[in-house]
Amino acid sequence: MKKKKSARVNGATDGNSANALMITRFNAGNAAWRSQNWAGALAEYEAALALEPTFELALLGRARALVRLGQWMPAREAFASLLRAHPQQFSGWLEAGHLCRQMGELQQAAAAYQRAMDAAPERYEAPLAMARVLHQLDQKTLAAQAFEQAMSLAGTVQANGTSDLPAEVSHRMGQYLLELGDNAAAAQVLRVALQSLLGQAQNKMQEGHDSMPLVVNQMAEVQIDLGEALLRLGQTPAGLQVMTEASAATQEPTLARLAAMSFRHNLWQEALMVLRKCVQLYPQSATARWNLAHLLAESWQMDEALLVLQEAEALGPMPGAKSMRASIAGRQGDADTALHLYRELAAEPDAPKNLASSSAMSSLYSDQLTAQEVADLHRELFAPLGQGARARGSFVRAPLDGRRIKLGIVSADFHHQHPVNIFMQPVLRELDRSRFEVFLYFTGVSYDEQTRLAQQRIEHWVEATTLNDTQLAKRIDADGIDLLLDLAGHTGQQRMSLFAKRVAPVQATYLGYPGSTGVPNMDWVIGDEVVTPAGSESLCSERIARLPGTVFCFAPEVDYPYPAFTDDVAKRPLTFGSFNNVPKLTPRTLRLWAQILKAVPDSRLLLKAPSFSDGGAVRLFGERLQKLGVDLARIEFRGPTGLTDMMAEYADMDIALDPVPYNGGTTSLQAMWMGVPVVTQAGHNFVSRMGASFMTAAGLPEWVADDDEGYVRVAVQMAQDRAALLALKRGLRERLKARRGWDVVAHTRAMEAAFEGMVS
Repeated sequence: MKKKKSARVNGATDGNSANALMITRFNAGNAAWRSQNWAGALAEYEAALALEPTFELALLGRARALVRLGQWMPAREAFASLLRAHPQQFSGWLEAGHLCRQMGELQQAAAAYQRAMDAAPERYEAPLAMARVLHQLDQKTLAAQAFEQAMSLAGTVQANGTSDLPAEVSHRMGQYLLELGDNAAAAQVLRVALQSLLGQAQNKMQEGHDSMPLVVNQMAEVQIDLGEALLRLGQTPAGLQVMTEASAATQEPTLARLAAMSFRHNLWQEALMVLRKCVQLYPQSATARWNLAHLLAESWQMDEALLVLQEAEALGPMPGAKSMRASIAGRQGDADTALHLYRELAAEPDAPKNLASSSAMSSLYSDQLTAQEVADLHRELFAPLGQGARARGSFVRAPLDGRRIKLGIVSADFHHQHPVNIFMQPVLRELDRSRFEVFLYFTGVSYDEQTRLAQQRIEHWVEATTLNDTQLAKRIDADGIDLLLDLAGHTGQQRMSLFAKRVAPVQATYLGYPGSTGVPNMDWVIGDEVVTPAGSESLCSERIARLPGTVFCFAPEVDYPYPAFTDDVAKRPLTFGSFNNVPKLTPRTLRLWAQILKAVPDSRLLLKAPSFSDGGAVRLFGERLQKLGVDLARIEFRGPTGLTDMMAEYADMDIALDPVPYNGGTTSLQAMWMGVPVVTQAGHNFVSRMGASFMTAAGLPEWVADDDEGYVRVAVQMAQDRAALLALKRGLRERLKARRGWDVVAHTRAMEAAFEGMVS
């Protein structure tokens, strides 16, 4: 008897011990979760489950940790395990739905949200999530019903004494609608959120609660999104008014959001004011100073950016400091330092993918790398992106006979002044809709009247900014795209990792990046006979489709008045010039320009760039030119102006000087359009041959040099005959308009033929 009793006691003791250990491991998982150690949390939850495989909260924790680690398929299996064991687990169904939505499985997401609603019909979160996914499925009537249900449930909770849920629910719904590009509906719902917050504030004040500081910040969060919606709708005065009201906020994250949104809409001075206020309110916050430093750098105010960055580092560790210094080095014309820093960062474990693109971009500006070295670097940087890519033969498409080609375009840059917008708007206008069904997957964050114009010209406009690569890939495949065209390359808001995994049977790159991307599974790059001449195939990881004329067609839809080049123009001191951003003003470029100024007495050099609103940049480049023997009395620095004013300023320039090795693109074509010929040099790759392409297409090959010595010689020669120069300037626009390279209809037909050849 005693022996049996001892066994029972020992068994109970063992059970209690195992249970205690299970709870200990579970609590350790929660602690790791709170510290954002997702891998550690996963290990602890799995240790708890080894002791009790049906432990509900550990099953949920494991699934959540896998989601955070980006292990989506194991996470789906983990949710399935949880829900088999606990079929009424509300959070499990809700978060499984979120995961399905992230994976682009919208129908499965909707099914999971329905199960969550069945499990807890009193909760508002599942109907709200359902409303979001139903909008994505274009079931707007059902989505509206789900939203109303969420609002009703939130109101019931509110009546029972819980926080400001109706305002929160309508705010979140407004954000979802913004994601989907339904800006009018978003504005309507966000106004409901504002009214709800105002009503709650008034009630609390009547009850004697001083809740205005809290409400002001809650309202500001809503106002930021409402301002975004109104600006997208073209209701600019109302949008600016709402943003002004949002500036009353005092919370650091809210002010940071407001500044970011202001900057996206080109309100950079207002954005800086908001962030300076944030630094004043939070003088000990390293993050507040970091945000200010970043925006100063983006606004080309480098000296102050570096100073504020140092202040941020003095307050706390700044993991991104090296990246910011690389960016600043590049923006100050030191491409090789930028490239060195970016490559170091890109080589670090778990480095963000954009650092490889920053390295690639920096290499284009380098005076030290050969064309083949640049091409080899691109291949090296992006080869890993192609691992696990989809096979081209796995795509199922209907035969092309008897139907239109489905052309998908991925771009973030349809907004005012961006080169992609300037060149592509006329192409969109002229594209033959009887031959092409066009889908534009918009990945940008800046909206203005040009964005709305592009929307009008596109048959299918898809808001893709918030879609991850998996979601966007599924959408592109569901649309049945035959040819997917990238317009970004390695520039901002690019999706190179998407293309590397192959999301369409044929993929091509054009316009946004001046050369080969080096990205696996990018099938084609569009060039011409000059930027990508026969024999240059080794410089491109893609096949080359060559357009006749010139690769980019400049056919502006805005009427920029042509300067009146009177006889007095030939009598003024000859003015060379460049309106290129300062990263292109490399040591080699400045050295060539100094030689030209020395060889052409009494000539001047006009330099205009966003950086030259900053006294530090003017001083830096002035010192560099002085060291090359240039009298600064002969140099004029100008800061940024609006596009119309900038175009008019070309009248002050006689001859444009193309930078090397990164030629002017948009700026050179703008100069030519305004009567300013360009001295250029034919380099060895796409980026260094753009000027040669433009001047050759214009029938002016004598303006193209073969080397540095020839570049100086051409500039001096063209400056000597002022009468001939004046005659050329007077007729330059008409000359261009008569040539194929400036005929956007012919250019668009050539692009269409190239597209048809790619998919045939």
